[in-house]
Amino acid sequence: MDKLSQLPEALLVRILSLLSAKDVVSTMVLSKRWQFLWMLVPKLIYDDSYQAIEYGSFSRFVDRSLTLHDAQVLDTLHFKLGKTSCGTGDIRVWIKTAEKRCLRELIIEIDKSNSDNSSVVLPRSLYTCCRMLVTLKLNNAVLVDATSSFSFPSLKTLSLVSMKFPGDELIKMLLSNCPVLEDLVVKRCPYDNVTTFTVRVSSLKCLVLHETELASINADCGFVIDTPSLECLDIEDGRGGFFVIENNMTKVVKANVCNSYVHTQQLMGSISSVKRLYVCIPSSKDAYPVGSVFHCLVRLTICTCETEWLNLLMCVLRDSPKLRELKLVKNHVYRSHQPRPCWNEPSAVPECLLTSLETLEWVKYEGTEEEKEVAAFILRSGSCLKKVTISSKSTDINKKFEMLKELSLLFRRSPTCQIAFD
Repeated sequence: MDKLSQLPEALLVRILSLLSAKDVVSTMVLSKRWQFLWMLVPKLIYDDSYQAIEYGSFSRFVDRSLTLHDAQVLDTLHFKLGKTSCGTGDIRVWIKTAEKRCLRELIIEIDKSNSDNSSVVLPRSLYTCCRMLVTLKLNNAVLVDATSSFSFPSLKTLSLVSMKFPGDELIKMLLSNCPVLEDLVVKRCPYDNVTTFTVRVSSLKCLVLHETELASINADCGFVIDTPSLECLDIEDGRGGFFVIENNMTKVVKANVCNSYVHTQQLMGSISSVKRLYVCIPSSKDAYPVGSVFHCLVRLTICTCETEWLNLLMCVLRDSPKLRELKLVKNHVYRSHQPRPCWNEPSAVPECLLTSLETLEWVKYEGTEEEKEVAAFILRSGSCLKKVTISSKSTDINKKFEMLKELSLLFRRSPTCQIAFD
């Protein structure tokens, strides 16, 4: 401990920032030097499940430690709640106290694994008293109607996971009062009281929109998106809702599109500038507008879990003249009622196979007839192929050897193409 105490104060404070608040405060008894050092720690993590603390004891500890905390700037205040019965009043007091320390990041996570716990309602003061916040992350809580306007002039990152809202309008009010917001994560839960989740943020650069797979199919629920500055998009929809794109997102360079039910024509058509694309959609029909060309696409990943993945692959290859990297991976299982994919060789070889495609990576290759036909087509058409990497989930060594043998014997148009079997 003596050697540790000899370290520079800034380094000791940084080490303490990695601990829970309970452990941080407990260091005050180590020596005179440590007595007040905990008060300067810029990151406080309060976990009410730590050492099975009772509600009254936990609440008093948070009250006292926050009041005594003396750092001029509190970088992070992180609450992990749910094991005790912390309520709106407690959270309101804690946020108000932290705001005096120029709070930059606020994280509130509610653990609802205990079914006896009722929903935690966040205080209205959250909307106005945290003007210095740069990051706000909320998980598994309830937001209430705003009686006054929101005020998040510095907020750049917002995460709303499994949250419940009073209705559609609160979402619009919240986002419209985040003038410099750059990153938004929304993971919706069933019965969140929102029909149309509207995202109109001109400054937004990264957007994640996920619908839980546990939600029932509801075509009346969905998203409206107007984000002209967007660069990264991640959409995952298991509910079958709608997506309305008010303006093309011409600056998007990376996109993940995983939709289980809905047509993606407008969505895919609005991101034709994308450079890196992951796609998992059930149909190649109306996947994107006829005549669309992905002029900038250089890396494509397609999920092979859907019956239509072969047709979708050929369509995107045809319309991606500069594609250099192709990855095929099965991230989901086939639905039992789905027929097997059917391979129909295209009448013309896609331009990218002749002029630009350099690598093919195939994850969870099974060696089915249609898979072998696709692999054979790419190998005999890929003039610029340098490396093909195949990995199989099979644990049968003999089966893997047969797959490797079959692939190795296929004709390769590119004389420099190497096949690696992982």
